[in-house]
Amino acid sequence: MGARPTVALIDMGALKHNYGEIRKRLSPKTGIMAVVKANAYGHGDVEVSRALEGFGCESFAVAFTEEGINLRKGGIKSPILILGGVDKTQAEEAFSYELTPVVHDIAMARLLDGCARKTGRTKPVHVEIDSGMGRMGVLTEGVTAFFEEFKKLEGILLEGVLSHFSEADREGGEFSDRQLEVFLGALGKIRAMGYNPPYIHMANSAALLEKEESRFNIVRPGIMLYGAYPAPHLRNKIELLPVMQVKTRILQLKRVPAGFPVSYGRTFVTGRESTIATIPIGYGDGLPRRLSEKGEVIVRGRRAPMAGVICMDHTMIDCTNVEGVDVGDEVVIMGRQGSIDVLAEEIAEKTGTIPYEILCNISSRVRRVYA
Repeated sequence: MGARPTVALIDMGALKHNYGEIRKRLSPKTGIMAVVKANAYGHGDVEVSRALEGFGCESFAVAFTEEGINLRKGGIKSPILILGGVDKTQAEEAFSYELTPVVHDIAMARLLDGCARKTGRTKPVHVEIDSGMGRMGVLTEGVTAFFEEFKKLEGILLEGVLSHFSEADREGGEFSDRQLEVFLGALGKIRAMGYNPPYIHMANSAALLEKEESRFNIVRPGIMLYGAYPAPHLRNKIELLPVMQVKTRILQLKRVPAGFPVSYGRTFVTGRESTIATIPIGYGDGLPRRLSEKGEVIVRGRRAPMAGVICMDHTMIDCTNVEGVDVGDEVVIMGRQGSIDVLAEEIAEKTGTIPYEILCNISSRVRRVYA
């Protein structure tokens, strides 16, 4: 069966470059825990993790148990942390696949303790401290009480303590400084109770660039591995290469008169005789519908604007100013052609979101091609 020409090209050379740029900014004693949740931000979790493991990446982080299991089935041998924790339906399975859960409260710790005892082996866990994210984790005022109860659990072992910044990508960083202070205070209490966890981690992509003191002995880069910047002001801090490009080809061309409506709702009407191309990609593939009549693609080395509302399976583009345009021509949705590029950051800005969402939303219907 012939494949649709809409593809996401994943550049493993760019991934290696980005990993290397992160690695050289760290002490040799600081490990990298690559965040590969949400299918490695849309890039393919197994393929990306295999490559990173080959580059020397020490460990991986996912959101949910099923993501970790998928990596194990894909041959990943390195430690895998489940950032989102587990519930009672997943705990035993997580341990059976040698996954390390993050604990967010004493109820989860007790659940995991019971499951670990059934295996006859002590199992490692990490404990998250809520230093100001307000999502999950032990509140700092409850740290002492939590660890007094944790001491009673003999089936699990404290391997790591972590926290998460809520706005490390914001210039100034006053609240991040406060979060770091809160986390350090919690660590002091934990160590005073006799614990010496081997892994301490807090730094995400932005923080590992902006707050060296938050690196501890392992960092958790995500978006930077994939070649996008956490914030515009960080562009001068590190040189990254986009790992994903999304491309397709022109399916049909029409020469239409002025006053011709295009797509649903007739929100776009040609103001002159125009060449309208239809391409086989739409919001069903993860192209944001709110990019309609705002976005541009690249055809024959020139930018061409989107015309009308993006459909589920197709998008129309105005190629009137593209000389020699023809059916079958390559169309770059996200990526580079010649000296022109359309980056995830540009698409995000035009749609009022962040590049994380743009990358994660490229659907499974778009075939990944690795090179």
